[in-house]
Amino acid sequence: MMNGPTGKRNKKLVIYHCFGGSHSSVTAAAIHLGLLPRDRIPTAAELLALPYFDGRSRGEEGELKFMGTDIYGNKVYAAGKKNLGSRFEALLYDLAGVLGVPRQEILLLNTSPLVNLLMRLGGFTSRRLGLTAPGRPVVVWGTRCAFTRLVEFVEQNQHLWIPAPASPGMLWREKHELTRKGPLQ
Repeated sequence: MMNGPTGKRNKKLVIYHCFGGSHSSVTAAAIHLGLLPRDRIPTAAELLALPYFDGRSRGEEGELKFMGTDIYGNKVYAAGKKNLGSRFEALLYDLAGVLGVPRQEILLLNTSPLVNLLMRLGGFTSRRLGLTAPGRPVVVWGTRCAFTRLVEFVEQNQHLWIPAPASPGMLWREKHELTRKGPLQ
């Protein structure tokens, strides 16, 4: 993460993505934003209260859903990529380049490997078949089973969006470059 000429950190667009964009990506984004606890498994009611959890319709895959802004000012999104796989990331990076957004300001985090069988079955039943009554409890159960791994995933990647503390030498160099007057007296 680069600092600009004023010493301000560039904000990131943090995009969690999975197949449908309704379960693991939404849950990881909620963990990131502090909408869910990290120290315990959330209740079914807590998961179902999340924006977009098990709520996307067919055809909404590929849409970036804004989940919130974290305490560092980064915008956090959840997205579904359907069958695009790694092409989804390439597409977003290419689009960002066309729009003039530096690649280092976009953080794409794939939550698909954390999806378990219960999440797949429940998600398919609820979202794809439209049978929410039998599918939703299964996907909630699966998400609760995967929750610890989702917390670990968010925590293992947080160094990518949390600014490093400035060292005293770095602060001196930044002031020196900004003032162009030489050492402080």
